Amino acid sequence: MSTLSTSETSTPSTAGAPPTPPTIVLVGHGMVGQRFLEALAERGVTRSARVVVLCEEPRPAYDRVQLTSYFSGRSAEELSMVEDGFMAEHGIELYTDDPAVSVDREARTVTARSGQVFSYDTLVLATGSYPFVPPVPGKDSRGCFVYRTIEDLLAIEEYAKNCTTGTVVGGGLLGLEAAGALKGLGLDAHIVEFSPRLMALQVDDGGGAALRRTIEDMGLHVHTGVAGKEIVAGEDGAVRAMGLSDGTVLDTDLVIFSAGVRPRDDLARAAGLAVGERGGITVDEQCRTSDPAVFAIGECALAADGRVYGLVAPGYEMAKVAADAVSGTASAGFTGADTSTKLKLLGVDVASFGDAHGAAEGCLDVVYSDSRAGVYKKLVIGADGELLGGVLVGDADAYDTLRPLAGCVPPVAPEQLVLPSGLGAPVAIGPSALPDSAVICNCHNVTKGAIRDAITEHQCTTVPEVKKCTKAGTGCGSCVKTLTTLVNHELEAGGVTVDKGLCGCFAHTRAELYEIVRTLRITSFARLLDSHGREEARLGNGCEVCKPTVGSIIASLAPTVGASGYVLDGEQAALQDTNDHFLANMQKNGSYSIVPRIPGGEITPEKLIVIGEVARDFGLYTKITGGQRIDLFGARVDQLPTIWARLVDAGFESGHAYGKALRTVKSCVGQTWCRYGVQDSVRMAIDLELRYRGLRSPHKLKSAVSGCARECAEARGKDFGVIATSNGWNLYVGGNGGAEPRHADLLAQDLDDEGLVRLIDRFLMFYIRTADRLERTSTWLDRIEGGLDHVRDVVVHDSLGLCAELEAMMAEHVANYRDEWAETLNDPERLRRFVSFVNAPDVPDPSVKFVPERDQVKPDLTFLSGPVVPVRTLEGTTSR
Repeated sequence: MSTLSTSETSTPSTAGAPPTPPTIVLVGHGMVGQRFLEALAERGVTRSARVVVLCEEPRPAYDRVQLTSYFSGRSAEELSMVEDGFMAEHGIELYTDDPAVSVDREARTVTARSGQVFSYDTLVLATGSYPFVPPVPGKDSRGCFVYRTIEDLLAIEEYAKNCTTGTVVGGGLLGLEAAGALKGLGLDAHIVEFSPRLMALQVDDGGGAALRRTIEDMGLHVHTGVAGKEIVAGEDGAVRAMGLSDGTVLDTDLVIFSAGVRPRDDLARAAGLAVGERGGITVDEQCRTSDPAVFAIGECALAADGRVYGLVAPGYEMAKVAADAVSGTASAGFTGADTSTKLKLLGVDVASFGDAHGAAEGCLDVVYSDSRAGVYKKLVIGADGELLGGVLVGDADAYDTLRPLAGCVPPVAPEQLVLPSGLGAPVAIGPSALPDSAVICNCHNVTKGAIRDAITEHQCTTVPEVKKCTKAGTGCGSCVKTLTTLVNHELEAGGVTVDKGLCGCFAHTRAELYEIVRTLRITSFARLLDSHGREEARLGNGCEVCKPTVGSIIASLAPTVGASGYVLDGEQAALQDTNDHFLANMQKNGSYSIVPRIPGGEITPEKLIVIGEVARDFGLYTKITGGQRIDLFGARVDQLPTIWARLVDAGFESGHAYGKALRTVKSCVGQTWCRYGVQDSVRMAIDLELRYRGLRSPHKLKSAVSGCARECAEARGKDFGVIATSNGWNLYVGGNGGAEPRHADLLAQDLDDEGLVRLIDRFLMFYIRTADRLERTSTWLDRIEGGLDHVRDVVVHDSLGLCAELEAMMAEHVANYRDEWAETLNDPERLRRFVSFVNAPDVPDPSVKFVPERDQVKPDLTFLSGPVVPVRTLEGTTSR
């Protein structure tokens, strides 16, 4: 029965007067409430009904999933879920900071806190949930918070200014987000979780262990299997410590409770609506409550399957079902939802789907674990070979493909779905191989079939058009990569030319823009946008995709086109990301790292002493990197010039650890010292690093030179690697240590010094010329038509006649190289950007206390507790 179609739902009118439109009152304006309003608008209900929204918070609906991003600079406006003009366009009355306080079902009225009374024909409750605060003595002390709204974050941010240590009670999704926020605010952070592992609902013991190891490596303190026993307050009523159930006492200045949520059903209880034994407003498959005129959606509702769903995707589905019922549209109803999740917590990918914990009888596990890399992957396989579920920690790239395959027999062996490249023979399974029933967008329950229909039936020809038509990719955004691949595949299969432009500002690819800049000798982004940008983008300023991409192109072509080679000159400065903007790597706590170049890892005692003195004098955490350099962490922006002045005076130069450029050329000691060495690998590594230093490219570049086939420098794991032979050098290309490690392929062998350098020159310039933005050499080799054979034809056999040009461009780069930090120190204007506070450019504000990230890092020696075994293991299908 349609709520709006019954005669009882409209207010009687006087004779001859038009009927009064029915009124829909929505209580609660969170993400699910806003989705309900959008669904009403899509069904035309807002044209024939009065819609009133009572919102408790002082602002309209915002993206609570991205709440923590507020601390990293996103404003409340940027988090908003409401498009400008949406309410006015659809005539919706929104009352913010005015929640409903009572419902009179007999009179069909809702009373707001302001005293306003609204009559309703249909009432929709989207009151969400409230944070659960355990009954811990002292929980009401000053300095105790929950982590739920922007107001909560504002209060935490203000209070934390006078704190050094914070504790989060709860190791679930929001708990880890809260701990990350505390760390970002400069506090030493503890996580207290009652369960034996973090993210207990999403991951198993193995995934929890991998997640814990990675989080502890970030400097957070994790306490699992314990509960908060007492919060100790000082005489001023403020938090001073927390006692745990195992007897541990944590000194802490601030406590955040993030121990789960409970359905907010108090309004419904008071109105006499049926609620579940453990909470939640009871609804049927149409999301109707025990009163046919009242609906409940989202986290406040106890669904027909007996569950309260705490995820946004099921809430969106309930919003759609309720809107169907209100408008009289046929609907299958809400009978349950997929609780699969893909998250990035503190920078760590965490995903689970289907029967992640292997509850099905007779199921088997396929597990891949790499403790050093913090990667854990588990697939649960049914007795008949079907994929039942899985857990992914540290590397969730395969999630978008694996989740839709749940319930099906995968087209390849399960172990091929978890093994990284280089450890097996993985078979790529793209979205095109998925069945039409596979759900691509979990937030809006959009299937592959619906996406194909948008293309074939609704004539969508771009990803944005498909997004608008289906809403796929407009929720959390985790499916956008898969969506784009699927849309492009379907369009190409239908003979449609696919727009492969770099972004919404340019219809050209990165490679095409490179040729335009090179050929026309364009030296500014503004000129390129004006002459070759999309017409609708030419009056704009570019976007976060094209600005750094074009900045990199101009920097790599600087000598050729006549541009400044200094990336912070003029307009170039506005194109750079945070790292390039300050010529240093920003760290998690907002400080920066300093990485001097140490070619080949070779360094004098005098230079070592200078590095030690700088680290000591500025209190920097010091670490030897995997690329044979020394990393210095914890510097403030205003300290960078002073530190670099001392390093430059000692003969160091920028190591370009902050840029998409050459990082290092690692080496073994070679024939000079090693009895197995057959060539001078150190000399070659130094020559190569000095030749290619400062070379800007689509992605960072790493290299290595090994003095013999024993491969101590691990050259085959690099973008270009060199291995000595008794006859010269072998050149390998296309390996790297990215998310999917890949061994490099042999490009040429037994080269002399001159021939080796010539081929590397050509290879690098051809890669820079033709690769996509942020595309590593391995991905480029796999993508470029013809693969390695084509690259070999071009750079070895000169099949395109480009080699002389590629060599000349590299020669120009070498001849025009200038150290960026030396250039910066010699120019007072360039130094003006390096201040911590714009109102105190000369010295840090004395009222601001800078707290060190940590004094030292305890080494992880857990792998020494038993016999030496390979860390990277594959556990085959074993019975549970």
